[in-house]
Amino acid sequence: MTTGLLGGAFDPPHLGHVALAQAAIVRFELVRLVVVPVGDAPHKQVVLPAETRFRLAHAAFRDVPRVVFSRIDMARNGPAYTVDTVKYAEKEWSDVIFLVGADQFLGFFDWKDPDEILEHARLGVATRPGYSERKLKTVLKKLKRPERVEFFEIPELPISSTAVRSLIAAEEPYEHLVPTAVADVIDELGLYLG
Repeated sequence: MTTGLLGGAFDPPHLGHVALAQAAIVRFELVRLVVVPVGDAPHKQVVLPAETRFRLAHAAFRDVPRVVFSRIDMARNGPAYTVDTVKYAEKEWSDVIFLVGADQFLGFFDWKDPDEILEHARLGVATRPGYSERKLKTVLKKLKRPERVEFFEIPELPISSTAVRSLIAAEEPYEHLVPTAVADVIDELGLYLG
């Protein structure tokens, strides 16, 4: 009865996020996948307010089976740290796996209390075909609980939220990079324009 957690800025969410979610649900036989948009992101600048990003995340994942949404990180005063999110989730659901991309995992030691995160949740790391195993193993070797990290492969989708925002600002086509419902919200609200 594993619960997955997928956090992020979702500024905006794109097809890569959805592919990761779908692959994780199958790979870890998740009973639920909790999408947790961050409020105050400690490691990155966000463009849109939290509630708008929550609406975009809801649009992106609403048709993915077993997905539910949480405002837990948005409700915090101050930065939302993963260690606090997984402590909450462990109390709520017991068996928890926090999902990240391989790029995020390479910077795992820049996170607050990385080893403590692994005391409260396993880490599911999404890799793409051809990704450097050597780099991932370097991080793994430094962890106190490397057995709490599991890798799973997702399709190669070279998309980033930054690239989507740049295309929108330049008034270039971007709709092929995001779910249709996300493009609808972006267009309706006129988001990310210059």
